[in-house]
Amino acid sequence: MADDSVEENETEGVADPPGVPATPRARAQSAVLWGLVGGFAFLVLAQGYLLLDGDLPFGYAGVFALAGAIAVASGGIAYATEHRLHAKRRT
Repeated sequence: MADDSVEENETEGVADPPGVPATPRARAQSAVLWGLVGGFAFLVLAQGYLLLDGDLPFGYAGVFALAGAIAVASGGIAYATEHRLHAKRRT
C-alpha cells in the first residue's frame, strides 16, 4: 500500500507539456503575480529616486495610486498575452 501512494504523488508533480492551454485559474493567478511584480517594481524605482534626492511632482498617495494602476495594467497585459506566448512555446 505504501508503494501505491508513492506512485500517485509522483504523477501529481508532472507539468503539462508545452503547447497545452493553461486553465483560466492558472492564467489569472499568473496575471495577479505579474501585476504584483509590476507594482512593486515601480515602488522600488520611485523609492530609489526619492533616496537619491529626487523630487516627485506628487505625494506618497499619488505614488501608491500610480503603483496600483501599473499593477492592474501589467496584470491585464499578462492575462491577455500569456496564452499566446504559451501556445508558441515561448514561456
